[in-house]
Amino acid sequence: MKKGIVLAALVLAAAIVVWRLAARDGEDGRGYRFVTIERGNIASVVSSTGILQATTTVEVGTQVSGKIAEIYVDFNDRVVKDQLIARIDPTLLEHEVRAAEANIERNTAEREQARRDLDRARRLYETQAATESEFQTAEYKHAVAEAALKSAEVNLERAERNLGYTEIRAPISGIVLDRKMDVGQTVAASFSAPLLFLIAEDLEKMEILASVDESDIGKIRQGGHARFTVQAYPNESFQGTVAQVRLQSSTQENVVSYTVVLSVDNQDGRLLPGMTATVDCIVEEVFDVMKVPSAALRFRPTDAMIASLRKNRAGRGDEGGSSEGSREGTRSSRASSGLSGARADSGTGSGDPGKGRARLWYLDPNGRLAAALVETGITDGQHTEIRGDDVREGMEVIAAVTSGSTSSAVNPFQSQQSQGFRGPPPGM
Repeated sequence: MKKGIVLAALVLAAAIVVWRLAARDGEDGRGYRFVTIERGNIASVVSSTGILQATTTVEVGTQVSGKIAEIYVDFNDRVVKDQLIARIDPTLLEHEVRAAEANIERNTAEREQARRDLDRARRLYETQAATESEFQTAEYKHAVAEAALKSAEVNLERAERNLGYTEIRAPISGIVLDRKMDVGQTVAASFSAPLLFLIAEDLEKMEILASVDESDIGKIRQGGHARFTVQAYPNESFQGTVAQVRLQSSTQENVVSYTVVLSVDNQDGRLLPGMTATVDCIVEEVFDVMKVPSAALRFRPTDAMIASLRKNRAGRGDEGGSSEGSREGTRSSRASSGLSGARADSGTGSGDPGKGRARLWYLDPNGRLAAALVETGITDGQHTEIRGDDVREGMEVIAAVTSGSTSSAVNPFQSQQSQGFRGPPPGM
């Protein structure tokens, strides 16, 4: 019991310390939640999901019916092109071949007899011993016998080809992903070819078919870089390349999307067909830049904060004596100019930080409110690239008001379209 009380007290003390570090009071007695400007990399991405699959997958079926006599490969076996992988009982088809051979022998004999009759009728016709009609009848019978022999030869070729189809061979070199039949089962190929095996050509090269919304498809370019994760390795990121943006669209519940094909290297064989991939197609990427959590750019100051900033600016103007104070006053004047409205612009006006200009609010070394104008770059949704003379790495800026009147607790994700965009303040 005592140990539980001590543990609870320690947890409470730690929470208080963290809260005091994250939310400090400003000069007006309000509490602020601070975030830190950092230096690092940022990538603007288009996120999607897709399924990993082999670049080439072939369904192996059969063109003849019969009972599966033998199967020579199993799941995950590697095969080479034209390798014998299964056999269908050939007994009935062997009988058809013998019947076709016998039919050829009969038609050959009939053709020879028709040829002899035609020769006899020609001699008789030439000596006026037979009529023209009898000669033409002999010619007709000979032509029919020739045609019958050709038809018998075609039937023999078909029977031999069907007999060859009883040997199921691999159409490509690859890996057997699936086996649908067992020895002893009967397959019927009367209407469609039954599926026996599923063979993937090469799992060292795979692809992802990702569905991308029409609003984002314009940002993706062939040859672009992408990264993705799979549930089997949640802490590891894999790389890919945009191989194709397919023109054919699909519509589901009035949402239009396009298929993006990503090429993936799988030399180690850890990625398996059918895995669900969470994909980030990188649209733009910057390295070693200053970045700030986007909540600080969405923050909108309260009326009291604006009034406090005006007061601080006026106070700095009265102090001016040293060049340092003059420079500080100039920066404060530049950052706070244009605050004549009810609220100052704190972002781009849309509620979502992006490329443009915005303000970051912070406390100066004396604990007084100040604002710094920055240029914003790309964002990954959580952090945004910033540039400005008055910001530096490690600087803490205000992201939210944590105490005071309810009007000061502004939801940073709330749409700010009604506030309008007043643009950059004069003189900036």
